[in-house]
Amino acid sequence: MDFEAAKAYILHRLEHELDTRLVYHSYSHTVDVFQATCELSIRENIGEEDQRLVETAALYHDAGMLIAYENHEENSIKMAADILRKFNYTSNQIGVVCDLIRCTKLPQLASATRGNILCDADLDYLGRDDFFVNSFRLKLEWQLYGIKTYSLSDWFLLQKDFLQQHIYLSETARETRDEGKRKNFNSIMLLISNSITK
Repeated sequence: MDFEAAKAYILHRLEHELDTRLVYHSYSHTVDVFQATCELSIRENIGEEDQRLVETAALYHDAGMLIAYENHEENSIKMAADILRKFNYTSNQIGVVCDLIRCTKLPQLASATRGNILCDADLDYLGRDDFFVNSFRLKLEWQLYGIKTYSLSDWFLLQKDFLQQHIYLSETARETRDEGKRKNFNSIMLLISNSITK
């Protein structure tokens, strides 16, 4: 497989062709997920080929946004299957990448290390200092696409529930992000309890 060529191809398309309303599912988000995937793969000590396949899935997991917002995971899978053949990925490798992309659809369903890594990378920001920035990007994106417009108080309640239900799947993500996620959850609870959003 020609990983570097497959990477350059999709990053170029995402950077230049994505709808500007995609303020969350953006080129920057894909790069962020890719970087988190690289770090988690190294820490989780998976093999070189497995790492390349997870990294490929990270790069292509939101490529379907180039086609449509709804069901973008399925469109991402179709795109990856078509495109990766051109970069000498085998049918088996393409199958792995497609299965990994499918894992990222909410609610996330991964049962093996590779899938755990990609799912955790996709939501890495939940345990970081830029949680609120990313959260508000998603809120704005849903508003711009007419999916749903939330009041600030309703948005914080939604985020509270999401953080409460979310579980990092890999040991590395739990070690590196759980504490930050707890802090972000506590910040949201403080905002809700102090009625700042009302």
